[in-house]
Amino acid sequence: MPLTIGKLAKQAGVTIETIRYYQRKGLLREPDKPFNGYRQYPAEAIARIRFIKRAQQAGFTLREITELLSLDSDHCRDVRNIAEQKRQQIDQQIKDLAALREVLDRLIEGCQSEPSSEKCSLIDAFSTPPD
Repeated sequence: MPLTIGKLAKQAGVTIETIRYYQRKGLLREPDKPFNGYRQYPAEAIARIRFIKRAQQAGFTLREITELLSLDSDHCRDVRNIAEQKRQQIDQQIKDLAALREVLDRLIEGCQSEPSSEKCSLIDAFSTPPD
C-alpha cells in the first residue's frame, strides 16, 4: 500500500523534514511526482527509515549508513568489518572522554580546595595559554 510522505513519516516515527533530508543525502529514493497528486512511497520505505534511525542510535554516521545500505546479506563479512571499525572508534572516544573527565575532575578539585571570591582557578586554567 503506497504512502504519502506524511503517512510515511508518522509510521516510521520521524518528521517529514527527516525524510526529505534522507532523500537529499541519497539514503532514501524520492518517488516521481504524478501530474496530479502526491508522491507515493512504498511500504518498504518504513523499514529503510527505521534501519537508518537504529544505525544512527548505534553510532553510525550517515556516510557509514549509506555504505551499510549498499551491502546486502551476502556481504556479512564486510558489514562485520564496518561494525568492528565503529566499535574501535567508540572505544577510542571512551578513552578520550575518560581523559577529559580526569582533567575536569582536577580542575573542579582545584576550585574546591582554593575557594576565593576574587579568583577562580578553573577560569584561570581555561584562560591560560597551553604550554
